Order: sequence, then structure tokens, then C-alpha cells
Amino acid sequence: MTIKPIKKVVRACTDSTDVVKELVDCDLNYPAESVLLAKASRETPCQATEEKTDTFRWTSCGDFTVEVGKQQINAYIQTWELRPCWLHGLDFLFSTEEEHGARFYHYRARFSTPTAREPIPDTASVYFLVEVAQGKAQTLPVEVRFMVESNRLVHTAGESRFSEKWLSDIIQDNDSFLLVMNHVCFVLFDRTC
Repeated sequence: MTIKPIKKVVRACTDSTDVVKELVDCDLNYPAESVLLAKASRETPCQATEEKTDTFRWTSCGDFTVEVGKQQINAYIQTWELRPCWLHGLDFLFSTEEEHGARFYHYRARFSTPTAREPIPDTASVYFLVEVAQGKAQTLPVEVRFMVESNRLVHTAGESRFSEKWLSDIIQDNDSFLLVMNHVCFVLFDRTC
């Protein structure tokens, strides 16, 4: 997937219609989850303090780079209680600059459970947004939010416990959808798609 370079995205959204309008107006191919994460961050700006209750230590805003973000998200995922059969890959998607001076970095982790019977299985995605404050806040840690594919609940890293069931449900829903669509094609066209 190729992402167009970012000029500057500064519009705030007020409802889901504005989210869709923003995507169309900007002519960008952002995942809807990334847009919703940015919207949530705009509505509840970074509340980072020197003291975090999270046991995971995120890098400071001043030390953040795209690669450091990738390493830290991978390390954070390792703290989740997932069975070893789950594998994941992490991609940096794009970054945006906000009018309140923060910069948002968007990542996507794709999870799957490959087996000998199904070496290329279905995937479930988790989208991450790393908010890097500008200016005086360079010593504070970055703020990290994430959301699971097809779910509109935004989680703040360290404030919610990740559930392996979320990934399983996505893959099961995708499988169910494909079975239904295959059946519809068979009924409509008297053959499989």
C-alpha cells in the first residue's frame, strides 16, 4: 500500500460524517481507524506527565523517531498476553502535523496464526497512533493510543488490557463474511466466486 506524502492535515472532525468528508476532501487513502484515532487525540489532547502509572516506559517526545516508535510498539505488543501462535508485522503508515503543535505517527500491526494447513491465514489489524508533543514538552513521554480493526473503541496504552479474543473475533468475522459472500455468489450465479 502506497501512502501519498503528507502536506499538512489540520482539520478537526466533529462527527463520523466529517471523518468521511475529511478523507474525501484530503484525497488520502488513510485507514478509517487512523482517522478515528487522530480524531480521539484531538478531542482529548495528550495528558502526559512525568509520572505514568503504566509499567511500560515510552520514549520522550524529544527522542522520538519513526524507527524508535516501531521498536517501542513491537516491545509493547510483547507485553500483551498472546499465545505464541500469534505472529505480527508492524508497518509505519504516515504522519500528520496538527494545528495544536503535536505530530501524529500512524502504525499498523497485522496479526495472524499461520499453520502448516494454512500458511497464509487471515489477518487482524491493530492501529496505533503515537502523539509527539512539540515545544516545552520534549522531556515528557509520547502518548500512545490504539484501536482494533472494525472496533471503534480507542484504547490508551497502559490503561486497558489487550485481549487475544479481539484478534480471534476479527478473523472469525472475516471468515463468516467470506462464507456468506461465497454462498451469495453461488446462489446468484450458480457457481462459486
